[in-house]
Amino acid sequence: MNVVWKTVAIVSVLALTGCAGSMSGNTYSRERAQKVQTVEYGQVLEVRQVQIEGTKSGVGALAGGALGGALGSGIGRGAGTTIAVVGGAIAGAAGGAVAEEAVTKQPGLEVTVRLDSGQTLSLVQGIDPPVQVGDRVKMMRNPDGSARVIPLSAGEPTGAPAEYPPR
Repeated sequence: MNVVWKTVAIVSVLALTGCAGSMSGNTYSRERAQKVQTVEYGQVLEVRQVQIEGTKSGVGALAGGALGGALGSGIGRGAGTTIAVVGGAIAGAAGGAVAEEAVTKQPGLEVTVRLDSGQTLSLVQGIDPPVQVGDRVKMMRNPDGSARVIPLSAGEPTGAPAEYPPR
């Protein structure tokens, strides 16, 4: 394998791994840092394991197409090379799209919470941090409608006025 193919392969792998975002309740994107969130407290009623599908941004198809085209360029002569490049690019793009989705999909939890206000909400997030039925949690909502559920640690205030501030 020559230097061009190795470079294309490395760039393709880096492009695919760069697509993997986190749905963890413990991980914040740079855009979420230092943003105000509304905090509500409640109790977990139901937890169901789900699969969060992978991204389909097109980066995998582009990377796969480039790699397939580069590999195809080493096949045949004249018109045969052109056919191999085009065929390799098409096959690589299809494979790259499938690979991008597979690399970025992740297990998740669908969590249903009865808030202290009486409202019942459900959301899907990554499996970290784990929550279980009966856990007291805080739901942190963002203005854009996204939210996360975080289990309360021992001694953490539950949001009820009698317990805050903690003694």
